[in-house]
Amino acid sequence: MPAHNRSTPQASPEELLVEKLRRIEALYARAGTDGERLAAHLAKQRIKARLQDLAAQQPEIEYRFSMSDQWSRHLFVALMRRYDIVPYRYHGQRRTTVMARVTKQFVDETLWPEFQDLRQTLTDYFDQVTDRVIEQALDIRASEAEERQEHQALPPMGSQAPLS
Repeated sequence: MPAHNRSTPQASPEELLVEKLRRIEALYARAGTDGERLAAHLAKQRIKARLQDLAAQQPEIEYRFSMSDQWSRHLFVALMRRYDIVPYRYHGQRRTTVMARVTKQFVDETLWPEFQDLRQTLTDYFDQVTDRVIEQALDIRASEAEERQEHQALPPMGSQAPLS
């Protein structure tokens, strides 16, 4: 039993992020107990078995996924590889395109929702890190531009604003 007077080391933000991503993966593996949700390797096996079952029942369809940024594409490709789905793209397709052959039910019920949850978690984390770095480097609070009610027309290109 740990002593109460000693401080326990806190998990780093990255360790917390990894644990959260593992919990999301366990959720999509349809785990039955809390213990199973924490066992990421069991979750992976359940998802793979489900994918094989669906492939035996339904035809695989060639999907084209378009990713808006490199982080999303890297995450999506890694998620597909984790479940032995082979990502590819055809010659001439943009790097933002990811192709795969997989069943519709697996895409609709597992792959795409899990990807969305993982991507949102990473996006939130990246936003926090970006704001923290900007604030530390520039010594000013990072935030969005203010929103105004009325739109003021800008002067035409090439004209100068009147001097007062």
